[in-house]
Amino acid sequence: MKSGIHPEYKQTTFTCSCGTSWNTMSTLGKETTVEICSNCHPFYTGTGQRMIDSAGRIEKFKRRYKRA
Repeated sequence: MKSGIHPEYKQTTFTCSCGTSWNTMSTLGKETTVEICSNCHPFYTGTGQRMIDSAGRIEKFKRRYKRA
């Protein structure tokens, strides 16, 4: 790598709106706030997922279009 053209990596503290914080290396080099992280995101926590009742939908369809 050429010297003098790459940004310096500095210790950075990231803080989520849920209160979780972690340290990592970044070119920002200052404290940074993020809105969502893996501790509060619904995909990672499993909350907020909808269960689809496909069996109920099929039965409703069959009742609606039942041939007499």
